[in-house]
Amino acid sequence: MVRQATPELKQFMDKKLRLELNANRVVIGILRGFDAFMNVSLEDARDITVEDKPAKLGRTVVRGTSI
Repeated sequence: MVRQATPELKQFMDKKLRLELNANRVVIGILRGFDAFMNVSLEDARDITVEDKPAKLGRTVVRGTSI
């Protein structure tokens, strides 16, 4: 059985992150959780793709395949 490596994200828990997603989207938020597939849970997330008009997302889950 092959064991998957867990992402090294513990050091970033409860810190503000900037994620660059597919389609040139950028999301910032506070990291609240993650899993082995690098799905992340962000709190107070905002989509800042359009800098002059950030979209408030609140608590959000971003799939690891999008990062």
